[in-house]
Amino acid sequence: MKTGFPHISLIVILTGGLLAGCAGVSAQRTGAIAGGGGYGPNPTLPKPRPTLIPTIKIAEAVGWRGGTLPKAAKGLKVNAFATGLDHPRWLHVLPNGDVLVAESNAPEKKDSGFSLRKLVMGAAMKRAGAATKSANRITLLRDTNGDGVADLRRTFLQGLNSPFGMTLSNGRLYVANTDALVAFPYTSGRTRITARPEKIVDLPAGALNHHWTKDVIASADGRKLYVTVGSNSNVGENGMAAEKSRAAVLEVDRASRRSRVFASGLRNPNGLSWNPQSGELWVAVNERDEIGDDLVPDYMTSVRDGGFYGWPYSYYGRNVDARVKPQRPDLVAKAIKPDYALGSHTASLGLTFSKGASLGPSYRNGAFVGQHGSWNRSVHSGYKVIYVPFRNGEPDGPPRDVLTGFIGGDGKAMGRPVGVVIDKTGSLLVADDVGNVVWRVSRGSAEVARN
Repeated sequence: MKTGFPHISLIVILTGGLLAGCAGVSAQRTGAIAGGGGYGPNPTLPKPRPTLIPTIKIAEAVGWRGGTLPKAAKGLKVNAFATGLDHPRWLHVLPNGDVLVAESNAPEKKDSGFSLRKLVMGAAMKRAGAATKSANRITLLRDTNGDGVADLRRTFLQGLNSPFGMTLSNGRLYVANTDALVAFPYTSGRTRITARPEKIVDLPAGALNHHWTKDVIASADGRKLYVTVGSNSNVGENGMAAEKSRAAVLEVDRASRRSRVFASGLRNPNGLSWNPQSGELWVAVNERDEIGDDLVPDYMTSVRDGGFYGWPYSYYGRNVDARVKPQRPDLVAKAIKPDYALGSHTASLGLTFSKGASLGPSYRNGAFVGQHGSWNRSVHSGYKVIYVPFRNGEPDGPPRDVLTGFIGGDGKAMGRPVGVVIDKTGSLLVADDVGNVVWRVSRGSAEVARN
């Protein structure tokens, strides 16, 4: 597939690898899941192949055309729950069944003047559908007649700052803006909140703010809140001082409003979810770039209090990344191997556990993962939603495709899945930030034809 840049290699050389370390989005070959070496608890890790020129292969974002839909797995069906959204990234289902959608993108950066790097980066992100201005709002969707389509839409919150994660706890809705965790009073059934945000804690942001998305989830009793913060670089090239409280899951004490690092060494964590079988907190993580098509696998893992997961010094346990200087052998020695690899550069962002067998017995116990898709791999990977079966609280078996068809035969992307969540009926909702759709996957014998 053409990249859209006739002399992209020369441009990348001149700009010193301008796309290095952007939100990890490479991956395993699309469709090659079962038996794939980059998936599972013990992925195949080839030797690193660092290159002067990063691989750039962008699936041009074109949106859904001519009534096309993604393809649901056998035994499932898909329909558009809501269309015409503005870069929908993340989802949260309220107890009454209302669905909140964060329509959001990276915050605007101050204009620092012309640079070739900025010019090409802007063109690349535009091609990938990631250059839209942030709507900075949360929209409420409600299906009033139970037909699987939202027929009521309201602006629920606006004037936010690149919002992403949302969680409701003890009558308060918490929203993770890119620079702060804030809270709002919530009453069941309301369709709009006009109260001013109450700041709970500041979150790492600043002028660089390399990975801007922050997710949030509450403990069962609401006393603790957990927030993801991605790194400020690919592998620490901006200095470790720029990584303070980053590449981590933070724990926020609701009463004292103090935060601490709960787990670290997680390059770009998103998709916080409680494992219903084990009670553990799980997260999806985007790993590092520029050492080969098949390194390093993104992953999902349980996170332990005080646990260190390798970044930037090592990957997938204690595999040292020789690019990082100086090294920290003391940290590498205690790096925890992640629980389950999700393919290299798949940009696995969304993570949610199934809740019973509403989608059929095959999906009773396990996790759904939204894979946003690669831009820096010679063969596209990700661009799908997968399911990983669990047993006794741990992954058990190869992943399965749940929703595919986001890339057409022409190599262009009609959509890119991000956040995933189970709705009140047990169906799976998928935010598609390129197609500007929230898809609904439900149980059914009919399969929707691809394209």
